Formats: sequence, structure tokens, C-alpha cells
Amino acid sequence: MQFTHLHVHSHYSLLTALPKLEELLAQAKEYKMTSLALTDTSALYGAVEFYMKAKEVGIKPIFGAEIFVCENLHSKNNTAEDRRRHQLVLLVKNETGYKNLMKIISIAQLDGFYYKARADKKLLRQYHEGLIALSGSLQGEVPSEVIYGNQERAQMVALEYEEIFGKGNFYLELGPNFDYENQMIANQGLIQIHRETNIPLVATSDVHYVKKEHAEIQDILLCIRDNKKITDKERLSMMALDLSMRSGEEMTQIFKDFPEAISNTQVIADACNFTIHLGENHLPSFPLPEGKTADTFLRELCEIGLTKRYEGQIITEEQRTRMDYELGVIEKTGFASYFLIVQDFVNWAKENGVVVGPGRGSAAGSFVAYLTGITDLDPIKYILLFERFLNPERISMPDIDMDFADNRRDDVLNYVREKYGNDHVAQIITFGTMAARAAIRDVGRALGFPYEICDKTSKMIPMFTSITKALAEVPEFQKWYKENADAKKLIDAAMKVEGLVRHASMHACGVVITKDPVTEYTPLQRVSGTRVGVVTQYANSTKCAAVEKIGLLKMDFLGLRNLTIIQNALRIIRKTRNEIINIEKIPIDDELTFKLLQDAHTTGVFQLESSGMKRYLKQLKPTIFEDIIAMVALYRPGPMDYIPDFISGKHGTKKIEYLHPSLEPILQNTYGVAVYQEQLMQIARELAGFSYGEADVLRKAVGKKILALVVEQREKFIDGCIKNGVQKKVAEKVFSFIEPFAGYGFNRSHAACYALIGYET
Repeated sequence: MQFTHLHVHSHYSLLTALPKLEELLAQAKEYKMTSLALTDTSALYGAVEFYMKAKEVGIKPIFGAEIFVCENLHSKNNTAEDRRRHQLVLLVKNETGYKNLMKIISIAQLDGFYYKARADKKLLRQYHEGLIALSGSLQGEVPSEVIYGNQERAQMVALEYEEIFGKGNFYLELGPNFDYENQMIANQGLIQIHRETNIPLVATSDVHYVKKEHAEIQDILLCIRDNKKITDKERLSMMALDLSMRSGEEMTQIFKDFPEAISNTQVIADACNFTIHLGENHLPSFPLPEGKTADTFLRELCEIGLTKRYEGQIITEEQRTRMDYELGVIEKTGFASYFLIVQDFVNWAKENGVVVGPGRGSAAGSFVAYLTGITDLDPIKYILLFERFLNPERISMPDIDMDFADNRRDDVLNYVREKYGNDHVAQIITFGTMAARAAIRDVGRALGFPYEICDKTSKMIPMFTSITKALAEVPEFQKWYKENADAKKLIDAAMKVEGLVRHASMHACGVVITKDPVTEYTPLQRVSGTRVGVVTQYANSTKCAAVEKIGLLKMDFLGLRNLTIIQNALRIIRKTRNEIINIEKIPIDDELTFKLLQDAHTTGVFQLESSGMKRYLKQLKPTIFEDIIAMVALYRPGPMDYIPDFISGKHGTKKIEYLHPSLEPILQNTYGVAVYQEQLMQIARELAGFSYGEADVLRKAVGKKILALVVEQREKFIDGCIKNGVQKKVAEKVFSFIEPFAGYGFNRSHAACYALIGYET
């Protein structure tokens, strides 16, 4: 008989459950299960990641959450009644259920939070459609009444839940811990309710860890959460229960007298058929003038921008061709609204005295962004590539990040909230995980070990190194592990919790703007700490990038202190000299500025003030803006080794040699040294005949060192070179030249923008 776990916690039930999503899925796969639910507490944090990973291993994902239900979610008095809350498990049947669950969680988090996020039955009645409810484990309202001896009341509550969710959508949840007295009492009472009301039974295991032997580690996790020691008597512990992920055979054996409790897990699994739609963009609508589309209005703004940016100049064919090409790609990809939204708040900021950075990241490669005022560096003049920003051959949501004076960043955010509606804008959540050293200290405190042991053990682990790696590579740590029993116990336990999510906080700068209210796409909650505010429950980390995957418009609103310094300097000049300076129009070839840079008088100058940078500036003696761009790109671990070659090339003390004549125009500005990712793309275009879109695919493949892709791209590159009349041996040498460079090459657009802020400072 097939069995599905329907009440399952992952480490996204913060500091309460142990399993990572891949561990749960691997165990389900080993048990030959075809489906699995994820029901973290008051959250859908892991839903998108769970969906993706479940699909990879061929397991049907079922989405849900364990929530708390109270009498009145708005009542928050310090009374026993308001502190009382009961558990309920909700599972998603379809898209309606998914959206309703997001609303229930959001309201419970934002309006009902009192010690915990709380819903009430009024809220459940409003948003019950598309959901299946389980009565919960021993903290559920129905089993609690049974345990308290209120069998009649328990039956009334069960019938009330059935009435809320509808017949066939509410189940009485039986637990497998028959040796635990309260579980036996609860099961017996629930079975009696089933016999008298025909409300169906379902078997669950309230999974908090994968293997039985992980119970002690989960107990340590609870101690970390509650700041307790395992020796403390007055603390929450679940050690009396087996909350492991049992096999279907074991669950079937335990519930052999109630086979319908097992078969109903599959009935529920079959009824839950929601699929998260990935890759569909949900761009907000920009309010347009009557009779205009997003594409026609963007073109109109670009035409105005051409006149403004090149006032008194003749518009060249290159400029118009570039504008038409970019607008064509933007129209094809459907991102016109994106550009309109960004230019709107950027230009509002500029008009309201907020100093805005000249650009950030690859967005500065867009001529349309320059014409609409989003960026302030001419990408044609500085040879910045549009395809590095928006690749027409591999379409993904563009990413325009903006720097604002840090004391005015919130003003810009508030403008966006007012423009699109507070319920259409939210900041993004981020998760802090337990790194190796922190895991050692946290576990040591929970185990009650002396500070000295915890401190000594943690300090043996090099920074940014996992415990497993330290055990393999650090002899002192190996010896300590083998020879000290306490250290071994501490390290073994810490390895189990390393990498688990420890807390949720607000991303420093990430913001989403949505077409419909944010709760149509992600649940919301508040976070505490230094920055209090409403955030999405989906993060945008490199691990999963859930916000991007579900197609939301995400952008970074960064506060940059140096822009505040510039803003204050402009204000002081205006007050003391009655002179208004347009920072966007200062000359880029000022001799006195370059004299300061040559003498390395750069304390307080953005990107150029470190002692190492000062040393190199004195050696380089920059004379043109290109020199500053290159230094910003090169002064990082890895490419820093090439700075002496760059300096020697500038001063002519080293002969510059090129593997092929076509490389000279590409590398001459950097004196034969490959500095920028864009140079790699230009090399692929000139030598191998790649389009810039294809060249960007090459850049990503080589940069990420994905062997199969590298082999494929190498073959394509060499074939292209040969077709263009380049000898195979030369083509192979050029690929060998660009392959390591792709790992350290810097984004020229970003370097140019930050070099400009440094120059302006």
C-alpha cells in the first residue's frame, strides 16, 4: 500500500526541525515514495526550492504549512486565552488553495502575530477554498480537547473544521507514537470521533528529522532556539516522541488496524495537484499616457533622451542604430515596462535632490538606460555591451540595481510604494545559516561545554571552511577531534547543524514590485532586528533565487555613503558659493583631479583609498579615465597579479605582444592585459564570429567552469576561428588565454560606473 508523508518539517521550521530539503527527498526516494509534502511552521520559505528539487528526483511535491489557530487573531492581551493557540496542517490542492494559503500565512504573520503567527477560524472560513486541513499533532485543537477529557467538545470542534473546509477536506490526524500516553489517548478519541461522524482518518509522523538517531541533535537545535542547555529541566523537548521519517512499510505496520489511515494519505496526495509556474514574468503595469503602449512610450522617452544627452550635436547613425537595436530586443522580450518603472523612480530621485549613482552592474551597458536617465555613462563612448546586460539569445529578467545617497534611499522607496501601492511593494527576506564556527559555539552552549573548549575548537577552523573540510585538511583540528572525547561529541553534533537556517532577516537592498498585490505571489511577514519591516517569504539567494524563478520584478535599492558625501558637498558649495554644480556634467579630464590621483591623495575617495590601491596609483600615474576603470577592475584577489603588467604596459617598460592581430584593438586600452568580461565577448566576436549573445553564453560557461559546457564552447570557438581564417593552433592558444581569465574578468560596465563615482568624489 502506497504511503505519503503529509506532515513534514524541514530546517525552514527555524531551529525546530533538522532536515534539509534534499535530505527529505533522498529519504523519500529511498523509501520508493512517489510524493511528499512540506509543511513548515507558518511559512512557505522552502516551497520553490522544494518544488524544483522534487521534480529533479521524480517525486510529486505537495505544498502546505503548519499554522496556529487562536480564538481571535486581533486580540493580543496578556491573558491565557490570547496565549492559547492550536496547531492545524493545511495542504494545497490547486492554485486557488495556494493563493489562499499565502493570504492566511500573510495575515497570520502581519496581523495575528502574538508570540507566534496566528490565524483564527474566521480567517479560515474566508480562505478555505482549495485547501485540505489535517487536525494536527498533539497540539491540534481536536486532539488537545481529547487529551483534556473533553470528548464531546473535541467532536464539536472536528465537525466545525469539517464545516469550514467542506466534507472530504478535513482529516483526523493519527500519530504513530503509541508508547506515548497522550498519543494513545488522542488516537483513541480521534478514532471514536471518526466512527461517530465519518470524518476520515489519516496517518502522519510529524517529521522533524530523517533518521531516528537524529533525535538528540534536534533536541540540541531546540536548546539553541530557546537559549537553553540540554541539562535544563524546565524546557521544551520532543525526545519522548519519535519524529523521524518512517518508511511506508513501518507506518503501514503501525496502523495495520486502520488501513484507511494509510490509504487516505494517497487519496490526499492524489487530490493535491498544484504546480508552481516558473519562468513566467509578472511585471507590474506602468501607468501610461492615453493611446500609448509601453514600447511606444519608451521609444518616445529615448527620442527625448537623444536630444538631451547630445544637445547641440548631430545624432550619429551609430547612436540611432544602437537605440533601435536595443528597443527591438526590449520589445521582443517584453521588458519595456521594466525600463519605464526604473527610469520613473530614478528621475524622481534626481528631480528631488537625491544623488543617484551613474549606474551599477551590467545595466550601464544599455544605451536605452542611458537615454532614459537610468544610467549616466555613455555605453557607446566607453564600449559597454548591451548583451552583457540583456542577452537576446538567452532571455532572463534584466537586473537593474541602483545606488542612492544612503540618507535618502528610504525616500525613493516610499515614492515607489505611493506610486504602485503599499501592497504591491515589499522588501525581500534573506536567511542566515549556521556557519562552521558559529555551529560549534551554538552546539557547545547547548551541551553545556565550557567556553574555553568551544572557543578553542571553533578557532581551529579556518574562516569560510566547513567542518568536514577542516577535519580533512587541518592536522591540529584532526588531532583534537581524535584525542578529546568532548571535542568529538561537539564536532559531530555541530556537523549535523552546520548549514541549517538559523534566522530570517531583511535583505539589505532587495525590493519586489508586483502587478497584483504581493500576496498573490508570495506570503509576507515581518522581521525583527536592526531593520524592521515587511518582507517576502521567498528569498532571492544564489541557492534558489525563488523571487526571480517565480517571475517577480526584483531590484536592488542600495544606499551608498559616498553618494551622500557628494550630495552634502554639492549642498555646501551651493550655500557657501551660491554655485549649482550638475555632477553629471563635470569634465572627465580635469588635470588637478588626475594630479591628486597620481599623488595617491585618495583618502576617503570611493574605491581608491586602500593602502594597496594608493601604492599602485603612485606607480601607475593615471592620466585618463580608462586607467581608473582598469584599476577598479584589477584591484581584487586574482587579477591583482596582473597590475604590474598593466603598469609596465602603460609606461612602455614591457613590450606588449598579441596572440593575433585582431586582439590589439580589443586589448590596447588595457595594455595587452585582459581585464574585462566584455573583452572576452569581443574576442569571441572578432575571432570566432560569435554574436554578442553567443559570446555572453561562452562567458557564463567558462566563468562557471561547467566542464561539459566548456568543452562544447571550446569546440564552437575553435571551429568559428578556423572559419574566419585563424589557424587552429592560434585559436587553441587564444581559448587557453581566455579560459582562466573568464574566472576573474570583471564587469566593465560596473567598473566604469564605480570609477566615475571615485572620480567624482
